[in-house]
Amino acid sequence: MTVRAASVAIVGGGVIGASVAYHLARRGWRDVVVLEREPAPGQGSTARATGGFRAQYGTATNVRLSLLARERLLAFHDETGGDAGYDPCGYLWLAADESELAQLREGQAVQHAEGLAEAAMVDASGALELNPALAPDGIAGAAFCPTDGYIRPSGIVRGYLAAAKRMGVRTECGVTVTGIERGAGGAIATLLTSAGPISVGAVVNAAGAWAGDLARRADVELPVEPLRRQVAVTAPCDLLPERMPMTLFCRDGFHLRVRDGRVLLLQPTPGAPGRPFACDVEPAWVDDVVARAHARVPVLRRTTVDRSGAWAGLYEMSPDKHAILGAAPGCPNFFLANGSSGHGVMHAPALGLLLAEIMSDGAATTLDVRALRPERFAEGDLNPSSGLL
Repeated sequence: MTVRAASVAIVGGGVIGASVAYHLARRGWRDVVVLEREPAPGQGSTARATGGFRAQYGTATNVRLSLLARERLLAFHDETGGDAGYDPCGYLWLAADESELAQLREGQAVQHAEGLAEAAMVDASGALELNPALAPDGIAGAAFCPTDGYIRPSGIVRGYLAAAKRMGVRTECGVTVTGIERGAGGAIATLLTSAGPISVGAVVNAAGAWAGDLARRADVELPVEPLRRQVAVTAPCDLLPERMPMTLFCRDGFHLRVRDGRVLLLQPTPGAPGRPFACDVEPAWVDDVVARAHARVPVLRRTTVDRSGAWAGLYEMSPDKHAILGAAPGCPNFFLANGSSGHGVMHAPALGLLLAEIMSDGAATTLDVRALRPERFAEGDLNPSSGLL
């Protein structure tokens, strides 16, 4: 069989793989190929994202990633010709008691230290001004950032890949990686794929929730596990404004937003026992999230839930809920862009830029990404928990 060649093979054509492809091409890399197992790019976890964007995090590393990503989003159209859909409608974090308010204040101190000066605490009446549809009971105050908001994941994928294509990057869809062969010095020499072998100079793991499986094919241990996220959706309605801030309840993680004339209802839950990659929606979960919505946003009692329109996707969770970025230990040309733990879409513009710097220059220079190095798990140097944020 004829063996094709690529300087870099990026496994995964979602938003992170697209960002890496664009930023590598912009740095002058040629013969770059993106391998996507779905029929078209961005049809995996990226297609199931709800499109939130925030810089309100409780750790400095994630705040910095968001601020860098926001900078890249603001320049997105000029750089790629695409539309990332960045719309700063704000994120409103609602606290039910003083303990939750204290955690929000602690997070905000980190945010202010990193330059997110516009993030502010508001009292209960201020929270109701920002979202008048809320039931007032159980709201002690809130944190709000007006530059948080929404993005369009599919628009980011299209923009990055279209710009990358103009610079010579090719995308192959319907292609799965079936094996990885390593050569001298432990480096990857060949990717075995459903479309034939590819001789590679480097490989980027941008496989999302499936990143751990891909890494194991290269005999690399990568602590990334899938976590199901379910989404319920109302029938089309105009009960809430399209630019309502993303509204989140610290107590249990229930949150909602409006997108394309429907209200999306979300609440974190464990994955399906024994089925880590399951993406079915549990009817009992829909019942529960609708009951919470009716209690906390009473106007939603006037619409129905489109049960057939509900969906689920997969987060790619790392042990400390922070991204894993850099060369895999013991495999110098296998580069990891994984484990964003629900933050992948919003941080993709930053992660693609930073990984391109690592691959081109040996280190990231735009941000210090030592906290994201793959070796931190073996070293026992995990990032701190970000608590509510």
